[in-house]
Amino acid sequence: MKKILVCTGGGDCPGLNAVIRGIVKAAQSDNDDYEVWGSIEAFNGILKDEPEIIPLDNNAVSGIHVKGGTIIKTTNRGNPLNFPVQEEDGTWTNIDRSEELMTKIKANGFDAVINIGGDGSQKISQSLFEKGVNIIGVPKTIDNDLSATDLTFGFTTAVQIASDCFDKLVTTASSHSRVMIMEVMGRDAGWIALHTAISGGAEICLIPEIPYDLANIIEIINSRYDDGRGFVNIVIAEGAKPKHGTVTGKASGEIGDQHIKLGGVGNALRAKLDECNCVAQVRTTILGHIQRGGTPMAFDRILASAMGVKAFDLIKEGNFGQMVALQNNEITSVKIADAVKTYNHVNLDHYLLKTARSLGISFGD
Repeated sequence: MKKILVCTGGGDCPGLNAVIRGIVKAAQSDNDDYEVWGSIEAFNGILKDEPEIIPLDNNAVSGIHVKGGTIIKTTNRGNPLNFPVQEEDGTWTNIDRSEELMTKIKANGFDAVINIGGDGSQKISQSLFEKGVNIIGVPKTIDNDLSATDLTFGFTTAVQIASDCFDKLVTTASSHSRVMIMEVMGRDAGWIALHTAISGGAEICLIPEIPYDLANIIEIINSRYDDGRGFVNIVIAEGAKPKHGTVTGKASGEIGDQHIKLGGVGNALRAKLDECNCVAQVRTTILGHIQRGGTPMAFDRILASAMGVKAFDLIKEGNFGQMVALQNNEITSVKIADAVKTYNHVNLDHYLLKTARSLGISFGD
């Protein structure tokens, strides 16, 4: 009997359960004998003194593909290579527990690991692979910031959620002749904002890849109110910043989470517009974690299911150190090292930027 350990790490994402189900279904329909187990809260579960791991069979995954979140939980505070531990004096430090992790994987009889996660999680996957772990990566992130795959599952659902919300804000902006600012996620990539701006018909779209000039934004707003009435809808990515400025965020403050917590850039822009005596009332909506939750769209269920099946196929082939990828409408795989080599920013020559500009959307540059 061969055993597979499945982990979901980082932020939650629509489609995680569909991947888990795809792995289990593929494993149990195979003629060879495979057991699939889930580690609760990424690698934290297997690292516990009494491992918190659960069996995943057809009964466990029945119907979960339509549900948001992950049945094996997730965390962004469990990097085994930089793990937080509390000293006797109450202070916290970080240590490398990767050797301990490898020992526990072997002691519990696991032949391979499938790590479902985004850029940070796949960097962990690559480090573990270099240390000898038989590991496969599956790209998960609403931010679509993993290179080497055309799309990550969860992204399309996040864009649909953002677009639905944006449509509602357009009507209230028009009714009140206001400037509406909607802040979306994406970290250092502007994919969610860019897609939402095009789908919703925004006047302004501010993304991390193009630092904005406040004077240009004010000029656009003023031009929309020449007759005394008007409205402006702005989509701003959480990682957007002004020219010669920095991102809006702060250190997490949570033990084990070393990410800068982005957020509040929409309110920061509103404050700047108010300082400049903007001609209109300005209101802000921050979508936040609503973009991560809920039922995944059909496309993401399908993509995630296909990626789960492919991950199992790679294990069966013994083709480790690979990340599942969607390329040219085909499910394939790439070396994890290649997938994390380059961050997937919005390229300034991307066709969607040209599309947006031709539609009259300004990026504040």
